[in-house]
Amino acid sequence: MTKTIPQTLTSRPDAGAVGHDDPDPEVPGRASGPRRYSASYKAQILGEYEALDKAGKGALLRREGLYSSLISEWRKQRDRGAMAELAKPSGRPGTDSRDREVARLRRRVEDLEAELDKKNKVIEVQGKLSALLEQLATDSAPTKRGETR
Repeated sequence: MTKTIPQTLTSRPDAGAVGHDDPDPEVPGRASGPRRYSASYKAQILGEYEALDKAGKGALLRREGLYSSLISEWRKQRDRGAMAELAKPSGRPGTDSRDREVARLRRRVEDLEAELDKKNKVIEVQGKLSALLEQLATDSAPTKRGETR
């Protein structure tokens, strides 16, 4: 009595492997950047947060996907200037277009001055070289009898 193995199992390289799946080649997308919160949302969350006990506060933070450091920062903003401060975006302030243009033009002036300095040095060296070649030409000019000095 001989037992035969079905051909389909022996022909595959992973013959007999159970639960072998290829990894998903899909790459998850990146986050679009930091989340932004409106002043009314911040005020609403602060109101809810301060009305809850410790366990409720943790549940609120988990539900909304927030960190306690955000709550602390929002409190500071509220204490400094209420809704006007809450409406301000956190982070670095944007730059004025005129400031960017002035900075760009200053860099351009610096580049042009450096280029001008190089060209002036080249002209100076060419002048010195021309004077040296002229001196060598006059020193080696023939005298009365065809002799050089």
